[in-house]
Amino acid sequence: MGRLDDRIAIVTGAASGIGAATARRLAVEGAHTVVADLNLDGAKAVTEEIRAAGGSATAVPVDLGDIDSVRVMVATAVDIYGGLDVLHNNAAATHLAARQDLAVLEADPAVWDDTMRINLRGTMVAIQAAVPHMIARGAGSIINTSSGAGLAGDLRNPAYGASKAALINLTKYVATQYGKQGVRCNAIAPGFIVTPASAGSAHGAIREKMLRHHLTPRLGRPEDVAAAVVFLASDESAFVTGHTLRVDGGLLSHQPYVADLREA
Repeated sequence: MGRLDDRIAIVTGAASGIGAATARRLAVEGAHTVVADLNLDGAKAVTEEIRAAGGSATAVPVDLGDIDSVRVMVATAVDIYGGLDVLHNNAAATHLAARQDLAVLEADPAVWDDTMRINLRGTMVAIQAAVPHMIARGAGSIINTSSGAGLAGDLRNPAYGASKAALINLTKYVATQYGKQGVRCNAIAPGFIVTPASAGSAHGAIREKMLRHHLTPRLGRPEDVAAAVVFLASDESAFVTGHTLRVDGGLLSHQPYVADLREA
């Protein structure tokens, strides 16, 4: 028996990284999993992996920047499986954060708008489409992927960080407005997670600099976030809502000078 047997789940940004790991883990726990991504070929590949392992999954294209595309994603999940129990809003405009999301005085307003449109508005529209189906089933769990960037400042990526901070408060609003109807909403704030997209910045000196500020002996893995999503999707977290769970190896748990004192 899995913790999510016969539940219906959507994971956005599920073609790679955290989303792919989460889709696989939800399926292992028994969920019928909609693997949604702009990269449909990647989503299909993850879907085939899940099916080959005995799980239930369907690949669905979605563009978080397109309202109609987001609504069709939710409608497709409901049409195929008959309802919706779990929504993991994981997709984000990481391509903008990596190359174009510069310091505030250098910021391009168009990049700011695109980041908010994908990261924040896309999540809101997905929630709008999902909540009525969850209410109809008497319960549901929404998990939004925020970030440590939404909890503390950095040298770049202000649009990304601001969008992720807004997701934390959107999470609280959804939890407040629909909790009495059985819908829970929580957020996860990952720290530095080593994925194919981030691997280039997780080698050599940069890796060591990141690691010395963690309280754990290693950096994060996509599977660490997937485990947290499964917990928040399952009945084990039935009394948890409106909460942001940091999955960051303790990165934001200590005074900024701890690494220096440890080495002194």
